[in-house]
Amino acid sequence: MAIAQLAATTDKTANLQVASDLVARAAADGAALVVLPEYTMSWEPRAEASRIREAAEPLDGPFVASLAGAARANAVTVLAGMTEATADRPANTVVALAPDGTLAGVYRKVHLYDAFGDRESDRLAAAAPEPLVLPVGDLRVGVMTCYDLRFPEMARFLVDAGADVLAVPSTWMAGPGKAAHWEVLARARAIENTSYVLASGQCGRHRTGRSLAVDPSGDVLAELGEEPGVAVVDVSADKVAAVRERNPSLVNRRFAVVPR
Repeated sequence: MAIAQLAATTDKTANLQVASDLVARAAADGAALVVLPEYTMSWEPRAEASRIREAAEPLDGPFVASLAGAARANAVTVLAGMTEATADRPANTVVALAPDGTLAGVYRKVHLYDAFGDRESDRLAAAAPEPLVLPVGDLRVGVMTCYDLRFPEMARFLVDAGADVLAVPSTWMAGPGKAAHWEVLARARAIENTSYVLASGQCGRHRTGRSLAVDPSGDVLAELGEEPGVAVVDVSADKVAAVRERNPSLVNRRFAVVPR
């Protein structure tokens, strides 16, 4: 499975080209899944609500169609973030595209980024919790987005739905301590859920980059820097089973996660 990062702008054509190239590179290195960042389709820092509405596309629009072509051409599953045009305000959406190019699933962000001086909820609509968990080989991949990583119940919600890999497309904003938060939280979600974490973040100005893949023990398998790139890591259902046998914290828990 692969983590891939890019520095998206408002130039959708350029973003798609970079994303498609990253998908091809990951597939050539043997990946069955490629996790691209949040807002792969288009991004600008703290864009006005009107700008976001103008950029938003439906699920049958050109962004999804083009990325579906890349998934099909390389016979891989692709996860990527976009701004989805909906009847109300746009949604911060991750699409899952199957190796045949069909839309395998959609996740709309639950926890909007109302923190560190920003208010994503002024521009986008929050979704009700609905788990997106899809099979990739003999593993099951649960999807969440960026700020969701700060909420341990979100990861546990996906694990309860069967996930043993947590994919986290992100645009993790830069700032004091933010890179440390990114790594610590990704590793914590892996450790407490005895699951792989594939955290793919945008790089470039205002963004942290440093995408990382973490194994179910919390060990970092791969980490990117602050430039566009891709890293492919080996994942294994046997590894998940072995870690969960040695560290049965999921079995020993005494609380359930119930969305409100």
